[in-house]
Amino acid sequence: MKSFVWNRVHRSLRAMGLAAVAAAALGGCATMSSTPEQAVQQRASEYWKARVAGDYAKAYALATPSYRKLQTAEQFRLQFGSAASLKGAEPINVTCEPEKCTARIKISAAPALVGMNLGTIDTHLSETWLLEDGQWWRYHDL
Repeated sequence: MKSFVWNRVHRSLRAMGLAAVAAAALGGCATMSSTPEQAVQQRASEYWKARVAGDYAKAYALATPSYRKLQTAEQFRLQFGSAASLKGAEPINVTCEPEKCTARIKISAAPALVGMNLGTIDTHLSETWLLEDGQWWRYHDL
């Protein structure tokens, strides 16, 4: 009798475990099914948060793999001068084609002009994101 009860309990626990695994897998699929626009919006936000924070390693990691094969993280960091201090940046619009997206970014910066305090100036730029190996990457010119 004990064996019969134990087997039923064991089967029930195993079934609950499989249900939990299935639920977790389906939950992962929900995030995988985001639109290209949503995925690029998220990646662009990560890129610009890293840039504003001065975390060039994290920003570099979001560059296309082909760019990272040709440019080191140090070369990437050195391309950004000190003419302005980034105060904030956020993607405001993303439009996509099958393997290419354009993100419109609002940038807030404080220009570094000796003897002048201009405060923060807002501007906008468009950047390209490319789909490579199932992931979106920020395109950089060489």
